[in-house]
Amino acid sequence: MVRDFHTHTFLSDGVLSPTELVRRAIVNGYESIAITDHVGFGNLQFIVDTLVRDCAIAAKSWGIEVIPGVEITHVPKDLIAEAASNAKELGAQIVVVHGETIVEPVEPGTNLAALQSPNVDILAHPGLITEEEAKLAKEQGIFIEVSAKRGHSLGNGLVVKRAQEAGAQLILDSDAHQPEELLTEKFAFEVALGSGLSHDDATALLKEAPLSLLKRLRDNRP
Repeated sequence: MVRDFHTHTFLSDGVLSPTELVRRAIVNGYESIAITDHVGFGNLQFIVDTLVRDCAIAAKSWGIEVIPGVEITHVPKDLIAEAASNAKELGAQIVVVHGETIVEPVEPGTNLAALQSPNVDILAHPGLITEEEAKLAKEQGIFIEVSAKRGHSLGNGLVVKRAQEAGAQLILDSDAHQPEELLTEKFAFEVALGSGLSHDDATALLKEAPLSLLKRLRDNRP
C-alpha cells in the first residue's frame, strides 16, 4: 500500500489532470493520495474549488481516499499564515508549505513561518533545516517531509537527522509532477533507507506516519 500527501497536476506545474493522476496512482498501489497544487493568493480559490470537486468524483468512483489540498509556494514568508488559513477556509483538507529546498531560491525564514502556522500540516523539502525548526515542528505537530523528488531529496539526510533528534514526525512524499514520479512501495522504501533511516524506522515511516497524518486530517474535516 502506498500513501502520498504531496502531488501536482496540470492545475499548476504537473502534466496530468487530477482524475488521471488518481487513476495512475491506483495502478501504482496507492491507497491514499493528496493533490496539492502550487498556490499563491491569486489562484487559491480556483485551485481549491477545482480539486474539491475532482477529488470527490475520483474517491466516489474508484474507492480510494483522495484529499484536496494545496502547496503554498514562494509566498512571502510574512503572508504564509494568512494563505494557510485562507486555504483551509476555502475547503483545502491539507496544507503543505514549499520549504527552503537547497535547489530553489526560497525566501529565508519560510520554514520558520510555516512551522508557526496552526493551519500547516506538512513542511515540504525543508533543506538545511535547523535544530530549532525541527523542535518547533515537534511542538506544533507539523510533519517534516522526506522527499522522493530529484533535487529536493538532497537534503533528506539532514532532515531525518534533525527530526529524529527533536522527536518530530516525518512523512515521505513523492512531490510527483509526472506519472513516472509517483511512488511504488519498493521505491518509497528505498528512498527511506537512502535518507539514513534504519529498516525498522523506514517501515514505520511508510506505515505508521501516514496513518497518524490521516487521522489528524479526518478529525479536522467539517
